[in-house]
Amino acid sequence: MNIASVLATAGRVLAQIKHDPRTVALLLIVPSLLIGLVAWIFTETPVFATIGPAIIALFPFIVMFLVASISTLRERRSGTLERLLTMPVGKGSFILGYALAFGLLSIVQTAIAVAFSVWVCGLEIAGQIWLLFVVAVVDALLGTALGLLASAFARSEFQVVQFMPALVFPQILLGGLFLPRDQLPDVLQTIGDWLPLSHAMDALGAVASGDEDSAYVLVRIVFICAWIIGAIALGSVTLRRRTP
Repeated sequence: MNIASVLATAGRVLAQIKHDPRTVALLLIVPSLLIGLVAWIFTETPVFATIGPAIIALFPFIVMFLVASISTLRERRSGTLERLLTMPVGKGSFILGYALAFGLLSIVQTAIAVAFSVWVCGLEIAGQIWLLFVVAVVDALLGTALGLLASAFARSEFQVVQFMPALVFPQILLGGLFLPRDQLPDVLQTIGDWLPLSHAMDALGAVASGDEDSAYVLVRIVFICAWIIGAIALGSVTLRRRTP
């Protein structure tokens, strides 16, 4: 891995996104609008206070998954990746460069989403707001890492969308958003306990309620980071030079 190549790749990705207003809007504005829509739907009910932290985990995760996977796939389909790999840019540097670029974007995206949820939608946070922000950033990075992994296997944008039922939807269904995991059948509860989005929802819920200490949240952050590292490593190993 070459640090200069990683930084150059990240800079190129950020420059491309800067000139694509629709992608910028999708990354930075849409998650907050969706959170606002949920808050509006449940106006004058206690529902948003209950599911709000999980929603903060959900929408940035999905958006980062889609944008990261489709953007990386286009590099292969256009032949850009093949040309880059003829230079001193390895697959690991390419994947890490993308992860760094979208990681920086996820920080901005998360700051907007958290601020909008708390100060506009009125989500009450009993814990420390900075800890909520950290968990939300890690969750967005998880979406990026899984998106990069999906792009390594997909051959078209349509196939990227097909990966959502495999990598995204099970985590939503088993993460505790619709039904607490301890009320699920034992097998589904065990599966849900090993999925990273479940831990992101748990950590955000704990910070919002103030019921758990920082150690509880830190353990879940470490677990999510392990998934991020594993997804990036697997994505760099399985990445094809070009999509036929």
